[in-house]
Amino acid sequence: MGSMISDAQMLDFATAVAKAFELVGIAAIIAGSLLAFGRLGVGALWTHGPLARERSALIPEFRRMLGRSILVGLELLVAADIIRTVAVEPTLESVMVLGGIVIIRTFLSFSLEVEIDGRWPWNAKKDADAG
Repeated sequence: MGSMISDAQMLDFATAVAKAFELVGIAAIIAGSLLAFGRLGVGALWTHGPLARERSALIPEFRRMLGRSILVGLELLVAADIIRTVAVEPTLESVMVLGGIVIIRTFLSFSLEVEIDGRWPWNAKKDADAG
């Protein structure tokens, strides 16, 4: 008989994968934030040349970049929570906690999407067709 993966090994693997998703989610937020601040700083300092930007566009661009990095990070953190709940700790209480976390993060994602794009995500197609 071939070697089977034990429950303990599967649990360890799922835990490691969930931690990796958490780290990547945190890294996405940090890297996106640093990039957004960097572009804001470069845009504020450069007034001429290829890196110059319209000053009135700096803050909206910064907010869009920052919001996008937060959205990506939130999605990865939700994935980590799902992996941890389903594979590592599948109790009724942990599933209910996951449901609450997903609801809160979904609300945050929709709020950020509206803040970034100025419209609800489901209105994006209609607005693109009209324009």
